[in-house]
Amino acid sequence: MADYDLIVIGGGSGGLACAQRAAEYGARVLLAEAGRLGGTCVNVGCVPKKLMWNAAELAHGLEDAPGYGFAVEGAVPDWAALKRARDAYVLRLNGIYERNLASRKVELARGYARFTGPGAVEIDGRAATAAHIVIATGGRPLVPEIPGARLGITSDGFFELERRPGRVAVVGSGYIAVELAGIFAALGSRVTLAIRGEAVLRHFERMLGEVALEMMRGEGIEVVTGASAESVRDSGGGALEIGLHDGRRIGPVDAVLWAIGRGPDLEGLRLERAGRAGGRGVELNPYGFVATDPYQATSVAGVYAIGDVSGRLQLTPVAIAAGRRLSDRLFGGQPERHLDYRNVPTVIFGHPPIGTVGLSEAAARDLYGDEVKVYTSAFVPLYHALTAGKPRVHLKLVTAGPEQRVVGVHVIGKGADELLQGFAVAVRMGATKRDFDDTVAIHPTVAEELVTMR
Repeated sequence: MADYDLIVIGGGSGGLACAQRAAEYGARVLLAEAGRLGGTCVNVGCVPKKLMWNAAELAHGLEDAPGYGFAVEGAVPDWAALKRARDAYVLRLNGIYERNLASRKVELARGYARFTGPGAVEIDGRAATAAHIVIATGGRPLVPEIPGARLGITSDGFFELERRPGRVAVVGSGYIAVELAGIFAALGSRVTLAIRGEAVLRHFERMLGEVALEMMRGEGIEVVTGASAESVRDSGGGALEIGLHDGRRIGPVDAVLWAIGRGPDLEGLRLERAGRAGGRGVELNPYGFVATDPYQATSVAGVYAIGDVSGRLQLTPVAIAAGRRLSDRLFGGQPERHLDYRNVPTVIFGHPPIGTVGLSEAAARDLYGDEVKVYTSAFVPLYHALTAGKPRVHLKLVTAGPEQRVVGVHVIGKGADELLQGFAVAVRMGATKRDFDDTVAIHPTVAEELVTMR
C-alpha cells in the first residue's frame, strides 16, 4: 500500500489548491515545498506586484488631484518603507497558507522532491510513495545567454530592490515588461523599454498593444524598438550599459531588468525516473514544459502536471482551477472534470490597466471569416474630465456568426481591471450582441460603453 493517496510537488497556488481539495475529499496528502508557500504569485508575482501597482496608481492620483481642487505637490514614495510593508504582508500570507494546510490535514514536507521510481519520490532523503503524484513546481524567469546578462535582474529581483533605481532599462515586450516598466515610471524612475520588434503584447488583441505603447510613451517611457540585446557591461560607478545587435547602446542605467519570458522549473526532479523500467519517463513538449493532455495527465500513468510547469496560460487562477478540477476528478467522483482553457479572462496591470477575454479580432477572423463583426469605441472617461491629462479608454467587442455571439471583449483604460470579470461570465455563457444591447447601462461608467456600442 502506498504511503499517501496524493503527493504534490510544489507549494504554489496550483499545488496548494490541488492538495487542499484532495484532502477535503478525505485523501491522504503530502505536499513537498522547499521555499516559501504561495509560489510565484504570492512571493514574487501577482500579490506584491499588485501592491506596487497600487502605489503607482496613487502616484498617478496625486498628479490628477489638482484638477479636482486639491493642492498636492508631487511626491516620490519611500521605496524602503513600501518594501517593508509589502514584504510583511507577504510573510503573513505565507503563514496563513501553512495554517490552512494544517487545518485540512495536509502533511507538509519541507525540502526538494525528486522522483526515484514509479509512484515514488524522495524529499531531502525521505522516501514517500503515492498512487498519484502532481508536478506543480511552477516556472522561473529567463535570462538571456549573452555576456554580462547576470548583471541584470529579473522580475524576482525587482522585489528584492532595496531602493528605487533612478534609471532603469526593461528588456521585453510581454505583460511583465509592460507592468514593471509602468510601475517604475509612475514611482519616479526614468525608464527605457527595449523591445525586439515594433510592438508590445504581441500575443494579445492588436489594439491593446498599440494603445499601450502609445500611452507608455505618453507617460515618458522611452521605447527602443528593434532592440536585440547582445551584451551588458559595467560602464563604471555601478552604472550598466546594454549593447544591441546593431551597434546601438542603451544606458547608462542603474538597473537592467530582463522580462523576456518564463521557463519551467524542473531542476532536480529526475523526471526520467518516474516511469516504469525501460520507459521514457515524463515527457516534455517542444518548448521544454511538461506535456499534458486535457486532464493534466503526463506521459506516465499516475503523474500529472498543473500550473506554469505545463506551459498552459501561465496565470495563477488557471493553476488553481486546474489543480482543483484534477482533485475533483481523482478523488471527488467526477471522472470528466477538467479545465477548459478557452475564454480565460486576464488583466495586465499596466497604466492604465488592460482587460481581455476571448478571441482577438485576428483569431476570430481566422475561425469565422466574414461572419465576424467588430464594434469599437474610444473616449475620455469622466474621471479625466477635470484632470490635466486626457487619456482615452479604448474598447473592442468581437462578435461572430449570424446571431453575433460575443467571442471577444478587449478594454484598455481606467477601470478595465474590475469591469472585465462580469463580462467574462457573459462571454463564457455565449451572450450575443443583442444580449449586451438589451442590458440596461450603469451610468456614468466605462463599463456601460460595452452595452451601448452601435
